Amino acid sequence: MAKAGKPAGEEPETALPEEEIRAFEERVSGEVIAPGDEGYDAARRVWNGMIDKRPALIVRCRGPADVVETVTLARDRDLLVAVRGGGHNVAGTAVCDGGVVIDLSEMDGVRVDPEGRTVRAEGGSTLGDVDRETQLFGLATPLGVVSDTGIAGLTLNGGVGHLRREYGLACDNLASVDVVTADGELRTANEEHNEDLFWAVRGGGGNFGVVTSFEYALHEVGPEVYGLFVLHRGDVAIEAMRRFREYTQTASRRASVLPFYGFVPELEEFPEDAWGEPMVAFLGCYDGETDDAAEEFRPLRTTAEPIVDFSGPMPYTELQSLLDEDYPDGRYYYWKATYLERLDDDVIDFLVRRGEESPSKLSTVDLWHLGGAISDVERDATAFWHRDKPYMLTFEANWDDPADSDANVAWVRESIAEVREMPVASGTYGNFPGFHEDPAQALFGENYDRLVEVKTRYDPDNLFRLNQNVAPKTESA
Repeated sequence: MAKAGKPAGEEPETALPEEEIRAFEERVSGEVIAPGDEGYDAARRVWNGMIDKRPALIVRCRGPADVVETVTLARDRDLLVAVRGGGHNVAGTAVCDGGVVIDLSEMDGVRVDPEGRTVRAEGGSTLGDVDRETQLFGLATPLGVVSDTGIAGLTLNGGVGHLRREYGLACDNLASVDVVTADGELRTANEEHNEDLFWAVRGGGGNFGVVTSFEYALHEVGPEVYGLFVLHRGDVAIEAMRRFREYTQTASRRASVLPFYGFVPELEEFPEDAWGEPMVAFLGCYDGETDDAAEEFRPLRTTAEPIVDFSGPMPYTELQSLLDEDYPDGRYYYWKATYLERLDDDVIDFLVRRGEESPSKLSTVDLWHLGGAISDVERDATAFWHRDKPYMLTFEANWDDPADSDANVAWVRESIAEVREMPVASGTYGNFPGFHEDPAQALFGENYDRLVEVKTRYDPDNLFRLNQNVAPKTESA
């Protein structure tokens, strides 16, 4: 399992004749890249080093018109379609074998309306692109926790970030989207137009079209927030997680905390004698007064004498990029998640044990504190279903040697299988999907049937299927 895709060096069958490719190039303003072209190998690479796929055509779109042309080509020629926003989905769905890649990476414009408290960002934008512009006005919208991540996949699958408990998921802050649907039409979807489509894209993933721009609501955040980042030694991990459980019972909505079990990075910021040693870390954000934040996080910082404690006021953009170095392009990644109704002692014991057993010291077991504004939204108000769970447990396998792929994938799959035997665990999360092995119903819950209806209306032939797929109704169904 060193790579997911065709073996290196094996070219796919070119689905389009040369003359058709040249004619298509005349209809688009962006670059069109085919096998054999200079830059093809670089253009087909995505963030996850496990993914090695060879598309027949890569189209670097410069605007919605290019997207319309490419969708039309793919539909008319019955070609597989991959959509690349930031290219960061761990399942590698931004690229495909033998089909067409709609690459939005050059569509990264961001425009802020400070008076209207909104921002419109094109589909190839990253979190960092959006944060950089909105923070000029002391504003932000809830996105993720790694600034290099693309906004598109993150938002379409929900989007959990540092502001989640105060302002909800990324998809909860959408005011409008522009979508190219399978019929080649550019549609605006919001609460007044194409409402069913707007409902579906807020948590339904990439099933319904290519989102060329996202409009988000903005909130007063920053330019400084209080960042929590403290590391404790692994021998206090169970005590620290129990302390966290107690903390969550009275936690402020202004605070969002992510504990994780892992190993001390071999970086100069950390004591050399602790490199590679087990640790439990608390990463979080408090959007409010420094004194209030210090008191809020005191129980998590004083569990024991920390290895390091970097907590304190910091620019919001710095907090958003704190983890960037841990997730470089080309590393191997395999992540899966489930939700927890409670954080029982047996769950804590389990996650620490599985963390200790990780075959890679780059991997982590993460426990996201949810609730707050996420739970305020009714589960059928958007396509995102799992709003009632207070925690999400994630197994992140990260490694550098392809020879270690089987062991790391097995660690994640075995861990998820074991925790799902516990009565407190259920569901999946679209941004930590493994390779989409789980049924779509585990992701969408009781919203699944309504998603099928929307899919049938906007994509009856399932053109957009490289995702946690919702299949449309067939004539025989």
